[in-house]
Order: sequence, then structure tokens, then C-alpha cells
Amino acid sequence: MKPKQLANVLIRILGLSLIVHGIPALIGVLVAGVALLIQTMHDGNPNSVNHYSYMGYSMVYWLTPVAEFAIGFYLIARSRQLAERLFKDEAE
Repeated sequence: MKPKQLANVLIRILGLSLIVHGIPALIGVLVAGVALLIQTMHDGNPNSVNHYSYMGYSMVYWLTPVAEFAIGFYLIARSRQLAERLFKDEAE
């Protein structure tokens, strides 16, 4: 197997790894969001949830799995171009 082909395969595996790693994080975010929504609805006051600003925390928590998915899909879609760029000076 040529180095460019191997790099292409390894970049795709890295992309799949990021996507698979993001799935449990996304499920955890959904469960935490639903639990927070139920707690807020039960209390009746959106500011009474432990007197802590969950908006900033939850937005960062949401962005992490979304970024993992985006980077993973980018690596899978552009693996050939990335491998070409990495090995552009190497002779076949």
C-alpha cells in the first residue's frame, strides 16, 4: 500500500472515530437538556434552577459534539485532498 493510500485510510478512520465519539456525548447532552427542561417546567420559574446560569454551560456542552461531527465529516469527505497535501513532495 502506498503512503498516500495509507494516509487516506487513516484520515477516514480518524473521521469515523470522531463521529462515533460524538454520539454518546450528543445523547448525554439531550438527556441533560430534557432533565433541565423538566426541572424548569416543574419549578415554574426559569431563573430558579439552582440560581446558576445554565445557558452558557449548555451552549458549550452542545457545541462540543456538533464540532466533533463536523470535523469527522470534513475529514471523511476531504481525506483524499488532505493526503495529497500531506504527501505532495513525495515521489510515487
